[in-house]
Formats: sequence, C-alpha cells, structure tokens
Amino acid sequence: MSERLLSGHSRLDGVLGGGLPVDAINMLIGLPGTGKTILAQQYLFANATLERPALYLATVSEPFDKILRYGQSLRFFDPGAVGNSVFYEDLGPALNERGLAGVLEQVTGLVKERRPGIIVIDSFKALSAYAEAAEFRRFLHDFAGHLSAFPASSFWIGEYGEEEIAMAPEFAVADAIISLSTTRASERETRSLRVLKLRGSEFAPGQHAYRLSANGIDVFPRLADQIDMTSYPLDGARHSSGIAALDDMLADGYWPGASTLCAGPSGCGKTLMGLHFIFNGVRQGEPGVLATLQEHPTQLARIVEGFGWSTKEQGVELMYRSPVDMYIDEWVYDLLEAVERIGARRVLIDSLTDLKLASPDEIRFREYMYSLVQRFSRQGVSVFMTSELPDLFHVSRLSEFGVSHLSDNVVLLQYTRDGATVRRALTVLKTRASRHEPETREFRITPEGIVLGDPFIPAQTFD
Repeated sequence: MSERLLSGHSRLDGVLGGGLPVDAINMLIGLPGTGKTILAQQYLFANATLERPALYLATVSEPFDKILRYGQSLRFFDPGAVGNSVFYEDLGPALNERGLAGVLEQVTGLVKERRPGIIVIDSFKALSAYAEAAEFRRFLHDFAGHLSAFPASSFWIGEYGEEEIAMAPEFAVADAIISLSTTRASERETRSLRVLKLRGSEFAPGQHAYRLSANGIDVFPRLADQIDMTSYPLDGARHSSGIAALDDMLADGYWPGASTLCAGPSGCGKTLMGLHFIFNGVRQGEPGVLATLQEHPTQLARIVEGFGWSTKEQGVELMYRSPVDMYIDEWVYDLLEAVERIGARRVLIDSLTDLKLASPDEIRFREYMYSLVQRFSRQGVSVFMTSELPDLFHVSRLSEFGVSHLSDNVVLLQYTRDGATVRRALTVLKTRASRHEPETREFRITPEGIVLGDPFIPAQTFD
C-alpha cells in the first residue's frame, strides 16, 4: 500500500481505506456549516511538523481572523504550533488586487519558502468567480503544475453541491472527493460523510454518519458487514435464561452467541425477561451490557433492585441513551466498545422499537441489525432484543423491523382474557437448529421475577 495521510481519527481513516494517499489533491465539499473547515484543520494539526509544516490559505469566503478565532475553540488546535509548524495566510488581498495571477504568485512564493507537507485552500470555489471559464481552466492547469513541483497533500475546500461534480473542472484534477452533508427527516437532522472519489484506492462506500464537537469530526462508519463464509468456533454448552421453566421450553437454555427476540405488548414483561438474562449471566461469570433506550438509569435502578439485583454489580455495564436526537450509527459503536471494554458475553437491547426511531431509513436499520447480530454470533456474545407489539390480545404480526428472521430464538409474550381477568402468556415460536416446546404457558411476575405456570389447555381461548 502507498504511504497514507492520517486524519487523527481511526474510524475516518478506515472509511478511507487506511487514509488519504500522500501528496494528493483532496476536495472537501458541502454546504456551509457541514464541517469542511474543521475537517481540514484536523488534518492540518495531525500532520504538521517543523520539517514539513502546514499552510492554511484563506481566500474571500470567510474572514481570516474568524477562521483563527473559531479554530482556537477546537481541542486539537495547538497555539504553540501556529507560526512554527502551522502557518495561516490570507490570499484575499492578492486575489482582490491582482486576481488569479496574484494568487498563483503568492502561493508559489509561500510553497518555496515554507516547503509544506500540507496545503489547505479555503475556499477554492471562491476563486472561480474571478475569471471566465477558459481563464479559470488555465489557472487550474498552472496551479496544479506548480503544486506537483513541490509535492504536498492539498485540500481544496468549497461550498459545492454533488451535482456540480460533472461540471466544475477542478473535480477532474482531484484525486479524492469527500462530501459532507446534513439531511433532515421530520425534526431530526443527520450529518453524513460520503467518499465520492479516491483514486487508486479502495474505500468504504455509502453514507457514514458523523458528529461535530470540540474534538473535531467524529465518524461512525456504516455498519454493513459482508457475508463471511469462514468458520468460527461454537461453544456447545447451553446457557440458562435465568428462568428454569423457560430453559426447558428452549431445550435447556440458549446457545452461546445466539440472538433472541422477545416481542409483546406494553407492560407484559419483556424488559424483565431481558434482565433475567443479563443478571443470571453475570452470576455465572458472564459480564453483560444492559443497553436501554427506555428507562432512565434512576428508574431502571429502582426496577432492578425490586427483584434483588443491582445495576452496580460487577460485570454489569449500563448503557443508557435517549432515542431523542440519537444516531443509530453512534449507538452501535458505543455498544461495540462497551462489549469489548468489559469482555461482555451477554447483551440486552431494550428496545428495537426505540432504536428504530433513531433510524428513519428502514434499509439502513436492517443492515445495522444484521451486521450487529452476525458480529456478536462470531464473538460468542449472546444478545437479547425486545420489541413492542401494538396488539394486546390478537397478535397479527411479530415484527415490523425485519429482525425476527435474523433471530435464533423468538419468544412471544401476550395478554389473554379469562373472564374478567387478564393473564399473561408466553410462547416460544422459534429456536434455530434446536427443538423447543411449542406450547403456550401462563406466567406471573412476582418479587422473584418471572415464574412460568402450566400450559394453557385446549379449551382456553385467546380472545
């Protein structure tokens, strides 16, 4: 592989196939406010050295002092590097006085003087307004030629839309094109990064979510794992669900690495069944991550303590996120990091219904869930997922999210009427590659947790 220019952010470098090629012309495009300047400065400070300094050249799109002032609010901004390994210069006066010829002359002089390893021009698009099309093409040819005489990695920033790629001549010169955008769905905004071109290199296609903060740009690569046909070891021992009667219905418990979907209406015990799964594992020496999008940690702690457990037990990692303004992309990487950090063997996701709200794109949601389930399976991590059904008594469909077919086990909880009494019922609908008891049993929620009763007799109805 050719030498790569790193961003200082490993996930972004992964999207770019290990980083941008060194000494390439890279275009960062997007509408105002998408983070182009932040990303360029992130590359600047991550790579500038005394021997190969960095040049940041402002044109006429944004006041020079404003770029510096906002740059200082970023944590990677190193005031000690400014004037030593990072140099900010203003091309505006030369551009206004002598046009593109003045820009070419000033840039050539700065490159000869500084011998930079990185050059940023912000905004490059603004230069095209200072010449007719033919003159701008000649400038582009001369400018690229001058840069090639002094090899450096260049970033040309512009407020381009993706539809301009086929028309603007600078895109033909570029070796890499990275697009930053913001999309709005209802009241939710999502930032997305796309690699549109990366000459001579592989990259991760599709839209990758990102956030902007004082740390710079934080990218969450699209989780869309390809089918992996290589074999991996399977543990043949069954693991208890924490509910003895349910273990019997599942043929002695769960397979390690299995995924279980527990679906049912509100209040029927889905979360409690998942808590049995997590805390039973912890007490068998299997750490677990409790990933909840429903109860606040204070509320959940009270619920858990009511059944003799504690969210502060060693081996339990509580990961609470609000579904409001949440990126599913970010949530997935937080979960993967939590699993790795504590060596988790069990995961509870409560619930898929809330998680789906954070992903308005149904195909994207299914890609994430497929990839997540497959990764956990290969790692031997068992996952228990809850899903809320709208039907209280007549269950007409199991899942709206296309997850039931991915699950190894499917458990249905529902309410039944018995005269004036409403009772809870449990059915194991599916256990992949294993036998199970296809019967419906009543269950009760007691201070000790879920207790299964006898099977319903045929004369009983589910009206």
